[in-house]
Amino acid sequence: MKKVTIYTGDLCIHCDSAKDLLNRKNIQFIEYNVAKDISKREEMLKKCNGARTVPQIFIGDQHVGGNVELQKLDREGKLDSLVNA
Repeated sequence: MKKVTIYTGDLCIHCDSAKDLLNRKNIQFIEYNVAKDISKREEMLKKCNGARTVPQIFIGDQHVGGNVELQKLDREGKLDSLVNA
């Protein structure tokens, strides 16, 4: 299983939705709250080419995007194969 990383913020319903999906599918992930850890915010900005919205989700080295993109991958049946590739 590939490493899943999610950069989140405080009081973020999109972050909660993305984490709920990952938890329902029993996909383990590492969460970094960029509101509480400035170094992780800078890391996210570099990895996402300056994207400032949260969540920002990575599966392995691939930038998936945010919650909308994650949910779309799941609806299309592509999330499991991406994580398990």
